[in-house]
Amino acid sequence: MQVRINPSVLAADFVNMEAALQTISTADAVHVDVMDYHFVPNLTFGPQMVGRIHEVSPIPLDVHLMIEHPERWVADFAATGAECVTFHVEATDDPVAVIEALEQAGTHTGISVKPGTPIEPYLDLVERVDQVLIMTVEPGFGGQSFMEEVLGKVTAVSTRAAESGRDVWIQVDGGVGPDTIQAAARAGANTFVAGSSVFDREISPAEAIAELRAKAQAA
Repeated sequence: MQVRINPSVLAADFVNMEAALQTISTADAVHVDVMDYHFVPNLTFGPQMVGRIHEVSPIPLDVHLMIEHPERWVADFAATGAECVTFHVEATDDPVAVIEALEQAGTHTGISVKPGTPIEPYLDLVERVDQVLIMTVEPGFGGQSFMEEVLGKVTAVSTRAAESGRDVWIQVDGGVGPDTIQAAARAGANTFVAGSSVFDREISPAEAIAELRAKAQAA
C-alpha cells in the first residue's frame, strides 16, 4: 500500500506558516481546511490565503472545503494551484456538477462525508473522483478523538475502488495519530490527515511523519 501523510495546517503556527510548512517537507501534501462559519462552526482561509500557502509550500496542497454551496467556489480554490480539492456532499444538491466543475478547472477531485452521513448513496461517485475523504471526527475543529465506528465506510469505499480498478486516495481526517492510524489503514485508508500528532509532539514533525508512515505501512 502506498501511504500518503498529509499534515493539517490547522495545527500549525499561523503566524509562522512558511516556517511550519518547511518542517513537513517529507510529507506527501499539506492538508488545508477551508471553513466558512456556516457549514461548520469555524472560519479559516479564503482563496487568496490558500494561494499564498501554495506559493511557499514545499509540497502540494490538499484543499478540503468545509463550506456551503461549494459550486460557487471550487473554481477559485482550484485556481490557487491546489493538487486536489475536496468538497462535502452534504453541502450541495448536485455533487456531480461540482465534480465536473473541478474537472474543468484541471485539479484532482475529491468528495467528503461527515461521520453521520451514510456512504452508500455516494459509492457510485468513487468511480468518478480521485479522492474520498471519510471524516473520523465531526468537522470544524482539530484535536478531537478518533471515531473508529466510521471505519466501515472506509472499507466500503476501498472495496468499491478495488472493484472498479481505480487508484483512489482513500483519506481519513480527524484524531489520526500513532494509536489510531493502523486501524484506519487496515480498514482500507491510504491517505492520512494528521494535525496535532505531527505539529504538537515532543519529536520533530519530520520524525512524526516518519513514525505515522511506518505504522500505516505495517498495518
